[in-house]
Amino acid sequence: MNEYRRFAEEVARLAGAILREHQGKIQRIEYKGDIDLVTEVDRMAETLIREEIARRYPDHDVLGEEEGLKSSSSAFRWIVDPIDGTTNYAHGFPYYCVSIGLSIEGEIVAGAVYHPIWDEMYSAARGQGATLNDKAIRVSSVQELKRALLTTGFPYDVIQSGSNYDYFKAMLHRAQGVRRAGSAALDLCQVACGRYEAFWEPGLSAWDVAAGGLIVQEAGGMVTDYRGNAFDPYAHEILASNGQLHAAIQEVFKGG
Repeated sequence: MNEYRRFAEEVARLAGAILREHQGKIQRIEYKGDIDLVTEVDRMAETLIREEIARRYPDHDVLGEEEGLKSSSSAFRWIVDPIDGTTNYAHGFPYYCVSIGLSIEGEIVAGAVYHPIWDEMYSAARGQGATLNDKAIRVSSVQELKRALLTTGFPYDVIQSGSNYDYFKAMLHRAQGVRRAGSAALDLCQVACGRYEAFWEPGLSAWDVAAGGLIVQEAGGMVTDYRGNAFDPYAHEILASNGQLHAAIQEVFKGG
């Protein structure tokens, strides 16, 4: 698993270099929805990632945000988000990352999340722990919700659906603070290293959470859906915490 982990780190750094090079120089922005955008840099970074995977592991499948899944015949699937936080990136807000995870027969076994602006590389391999720039990380030990700093996000259809409004309001009344920074993968990594106590969000895709979810688990945290079912990157909702606060947050969700 560590071979895959190191490969994910290597490729995430290469893609991150593209993001740094083109920061502030975007020539074209397209819209996949009213507020869901994509830039030429997303496509450039994903193309590089796919080329590197094909070169090293030609029999592996790749699921990417921009090009989807071109084959589903392999037990090995790389799950890729070339820029998680594209809206931030397009506006010059320095909170975005490259996320690369690997599943084998449906289980996430390795992953890396790279924040190029801070030069922070988060990674994990199943059963091998999680690291930030090669140093072991652990979730926080906070045990009270009123002492916890939480983070969340809103789906692209939030204006139409109102999804997450009630949970957000409920948490504002119970936690020490709630943040919304705009990159699910990076938020998960902040939980893993103890900067946040928990993260939740509906409406996500596998490429948003595959690597980050594993990193939280390997840092000693807990990752489920809102009802407590086992982590599934395809579930479209996620609750990740330091473990100490998981049940308390679920209770808030029941009343929210």
